[in-house]
Amino acid sequence: MLPDKSRGFMTFARTLAPNRPVAERVRNFEEFAQSLSPEALKKQAYRCMNCGVPFCHSGCPLGNMIPDFNDYAKDDAWRAALEILHSTNNFPEFTGRVCPAPCESACVLGIIDPPVTIEMLEREIADQGWSKGYIEPQPPARRTGKRVAVVGSGPSGLAAAQQLNRAGHEVVVYERSDRPGGLLTYGIPNFKLDKRIVARRVKQLEDEGVVFRCGSEVGKNVPVAELEGYDAVLIAIGSTRPRTFESMNVPGWNLNGIHPAMDFLTQQTRRLLGKPVEGPEILATGKKVVVIGGGDTGSDCVGTSIRQGCVSILNLELFPKPPEQRAENNPWPQWDFVLRTSSSHLEAPGGDCREWCVNTKAFEDDGKGNVCAIQTVKVDWSEPDASGRRTMTEIPGSERRIECDLVLLAMGFTQPEADCFVKGLGVELEKNRFGQAIKADAGYQTTHPGVFACGDARRGQSLVVWAIHEGREAARAVDLYLMGYSDLPAANGFVYDSVQPGYSA
Repeated sequence: MLPDKSRGFMTFARTLAPNRPVAERVRNFEEFAQSLSPEALKKQAYRCMNCGVPFCHSGCPLGNMIPDFNDYAKDDAWRAALEILHSTNNFPEFTGRVCPAPCESACVLGIIDPPVTIEMLEREIADQGWSKGYIEPQPPARRTGKRVAVVGSGPSGLAAAQQLNRAGHEVVVYERSDRPGGLLTYGIPNFKLDKRIVARRVKQLEDEGVVFRCGSEVGKNVPVAELEGYDAVLIAIGSTRPRTFESMNVPGWNLNGIHPAMDFLTQQTRRLLGKPVEGPEILATGKKVVVIGGGDTGSDCVGTSIRQGCVSILNLELFPKPPEQRAENNPWPQWDFVLRTSSSHLEAPGGDCREWCVNTKAFEDDGKGNVCAIQTVKVDWSEPDASGRRTMTEIPGSERRIECDLVLLAMGFTQPEADCFVKGLGVELEKNRFGQAIKADAGYQTTHPGVFACGDARRGQSLVVWAIHEGREAARAVDLYLMGYSDLPAANGFVYDSVQPGYSA
């Protein structure tokens, strides 16, 4: 007998679904996450307090109505829970797998106890929807006669395309790869997000009327002028230019065996999909691997390298090791900047392979143009100054030589590959904290009328959940531009930005 909803958080402890055992999962690229039993899931949903002021809403970029779908989940009302979730999130099975769950950092229960398992419940609601046949194509009831080109089919492009199509516009998506999905397909490893999960959403969009033109790269085999034939254009190409050591003048930055992380990850996914590998083959098999960069992409490289059979794996991070608990200057409901250990790091010998406060000074040549070692030094970081900046100081005597024959750079991305849009459409770039991004106003419109931008291409590298948010918001802005009004929902509520035709106050 389950308790009254108001006391569930006092009765049940936070429980996450177990992952597949390490020894088993590193032998293949199947998803590592498993599910709880239906009864256990209900108990987790019961932990939601249905707060009068649910701060989880503010923690979620999409404004997901979390207490509402938890309330249905606890009663096994999966269809109703899914409808609530879909009202704000086009692809909850994506975010339920790869989102760092800022909503959980803002959970009110998290002030005194471990927060509600929001991300896990979101994934289960979506998976239940697919398994029970609740998710079906929703083609528009009418067409507006307007045509929109969406360039890029990552999470922001897919979300925008679905929203614009449901508004009745004819949507054509240009994707330079051989299949849609962007980083969802080729950037995130299969052991975190099975590509069949991406493919079934793409199939839904196609059945709703969205047209995908794969192998179509604007500015190369598709002239920029072709876009002028559309009533509006939305640029959702992501931020894909990787940060390297070239700009830092680190000796040996261009040696063979040093590769951007995304090239490595993309190749592995292409192998799994039975696609030919493009460019020089990058494999960790039998190699001493060093991954530079401690974010999600870095951990993905670690997990992939282990599955490929590397001899050793080391993950270097320039910044300090985060604290185990919230710092005093990082109060609830802010994102809790604490130490997190990914499933990939747990697969490494000893349960982790990260080293903190390590700066790369040079790469050594084996005499044949191949990297054979990295020269590093430990660094110390000052406390933040008034502007929030820290000063890095090298620690004398901490120099180290690390042997390696494969180096993967997971240091982030600096800007979108938008040269063709800058030259062909007159779109402008602007500086941001990462490098540059496409300049757009609050309504997502660029400096070229009728051309919009969203996702990482506009805001800089960010999370999948932010990309979906931007795609939905940009779709609404495009709809407003084309029609003068929009029935598409805005984030955190339904809002009209202008009066509908025929309305009189």
